[in-house]
Amino acid sequence: MNRFIDRLKIVFVVIFSICCVAVWTLHLVWIWPGKRCEAREMWWDWRTRVCALPVPLHVFTGRNPLESEIKAAPQPIAPKP
Repeated sequence: MNRFIDRLKIVFVVIFSICCVAVWTLHLVWIWPGKRCEAREMWWDWRTRVCALPVPLHVFTGRNPLESEIKAAPQPIAPKP
């Protein structure tokens, strides 16, 4: 019975060590870099682990960012009698 308890103790210590390494790896690779990135007001993509600067849409479209009104579609012109 003592050998069984000793082996079980070793198994639990090994499983606990693997779990600790997994948690530390998770924090070192994904959690802490994400928090540093978001602290700089950038976007963090956890799938690819990329910290990127968000680019406003008006940079690509060339439109004025203050234009918030939606222009109505032109009305069809009625034929003259």
